[in-house]
Amino acid sequence: MGNFFLKNKLIILYGASLAAILILLKWLEFKYVIIDHSFEVYIGAIALIFTGLGIWLALKLVKPKTETIIIEREVYLSKPAEGFIPDEKALLKFGISKREWEVLALMSEGLSNQEIASHLFLSLNTIKTHSSNLFEKLEVKRRTQAVEKGKRLGLLA
Repeated sequence: MGNFFLKNKLIILYGASLAAILILLKWLEFKYVIIDHSFEVYIGAIALIFTGLGIWLALKLVKPKTETIIIEREVYLSKPAEGFIPDEKALLKFGISKREWEVLALMSEGLSNQEIASHLFLSLNTIKTHSSNLFEKLEVKRRTQAVEKGKRLGLLA
């Protein structure tokens, strides 16, 4: 029974409000106020109803409707094994050059594009070009996806 009132709290509140307004109007009618000032009373009642409705609607529209979901995952960071040899068949299948593989290996270490450029003695634009070529060849959109797919394909340790 208590659950019914919690679920239908708004409906019960509106029903009680309307009943209270009706009782008030009947009382005013008995006091001959409605007869003398009916237009003003009805306009005032309608104004109150629409003001309340406007406030309620504004509160509903302002309240965020999204729910934040936090997902925790363990991420293991490790340096690539020294002397690791990538799968040559996968490199040929995807058309990844030696330099693009080096860029991918440095991405897996967590280096930024600028750090990769400094490490390989290349310009930042060249690294960006290699990165975008890698993304296209591996059919991914982000660095993390490229590294993950590279590990699955045997391109990275």
